[in-house]
Amino acid sequence: MDLKSEVMNDPKRQLLRHAVATLAYRGGKTLRGAPGGFAEFQASEGTRTPVQILAHVGDLLDWALWLAKGKHEWHDSAPLPWDQEVQRFSTALSAFDDYLASTFPLGSSAEKLFQGPVADALTHRKLFPR
Repeated sequence: MDLKSEVMNDPKRQLLRHAVATLAYRGGKTLRGAPGGFAEFQASEGTRTPVQILAHVGDLLDWALWLAKGKHEWHDSAPLPWDQEVQRFSTALSAFDDYLASTFPLGSSAEKLFQGPVADALTHRKLFPR
């Protein structure tokens, strides 16, 4: 079996890609057509706004890619304007999925990638439903 087939047939890697696709679908549903002012909505004092949550999810996805490449690198980013954070979300998801679909080895286990950044991102998706 060649390397590409081995990667494509790895059930753990495929389940991880499925979780990333789920995040893309559910996150995309929430982000598409958000009304004006949505980015800055704050449910109560001390809670994160949707743009702050989205920036954090972007940080999680960047971290996931770094972990997949075998590096532990975390950046706590200041939120960008809403449209830029939406684009960052899409770009980071694509970059992570592209890496998972490649023949490059995982620098962290699929379980660690799922239990850390992916599960965290899926949890945050529920904090800003529409």
